[in-house]
Amino acid sequence: MRLTSFTDYGLRMLMRMASAPGRAFSTAELAQEFALSRNHLAKIMQRLAQAGLIETRRGGGGGATLAQPAEGIRLGTVVRLLEEGQPLVECFGSGGACGLDGRCRLKSRLRSAEAAFFADLDGATLADIALTPLRAA
Repeated sequence: MRLTSFTDYGLRMLMRMASAPGRAFSTAELAQEFALSRNHLAKIMQRLAQAGLIETRRGGGGGATLAQPAEGIRLGTVVRLLEEGQPLVECFGSGGACGLDGRCRLKSRLRSAEAAFFADLDGATLADIALTPLRAA
């Protein structure tokens, strides 16, 4: 399974926030750290904020922080949220046409693999993958 860059960067942002709980991260700071456009990052932040995973504050001292402890954020939840509308294969999507309907045995295998993928992610939390703070040399 290949995740979209939207999900990849969303997970990276959350991992970074989990490494310093309570610290606010500005969009500019994270965009520079990940070499990503601020506009793209803002879209990801908006989706995470709408889902209640992060909180954002404007102005001086503002930025984004985790809205709940990293131990309570399941990776499967995050990936489902950020991959919403991105089916594993075309025939899983709404209106996905398949010329093999009734004869295709691949679809059930892929559904099973997708379920196993999410089951594994559901067993892990953001705390499990939080970045280890860098130590001064």
